[in-house]
Amino acid sequence: MFKIPESVLVMVYSGEQVLLLERARPEGFWQSVTGSLEPGESWRDAAIRELHEETGFNAENMVDTGVRNRFPIVPPWRERYAPEVEYNEERIFTLALSAPEPPQLQPREHVGYAWLPAAEAARRTGSWTNRDAIYRQFGANLDVGQAAS
Repeated sequence: MFKIPESVLVMVYSGEQVLLLERARPEGFWQSVTGSLEPGESWRDAAIRELHEETGFNAENMVDTGVRNRFPIVPPWRERYAPEVEYNEERIFTLALSAPEPPQLQPREHVGYAWLPAAEAARRTGSWTNRDAIYRQFGANLDVGQAAS
């Protein structure tokens, strides 16, 4: 069964610290909570499910930012989608925690996590949409020149 080309990104943060997860595959790829919608699932329900599956966190204060991204599906994930599917639509959510907490990782999906200052998280993430979400949240407080390097 192929994945639906619609996904969510949930950026979890506390103060000016951003949580990034290191994917099991491809090795060394860091990003926020992400995942594809399941059949019949709403965007919000997918974000709640992915947040819980990937971190164990409660989505009580999760916010739909209204940001939508459309991008080509990159080679490491291409085989997960139907052959005629070239683009994915992503919606961005955020979750503010009162203090950084250790997530409950699923080893088949993620091999590590880090709470990082926003500028460092922007540098480390392998996803331009994730980087953009960090800039949107922390832009006035980020050293953008340093984050982009």
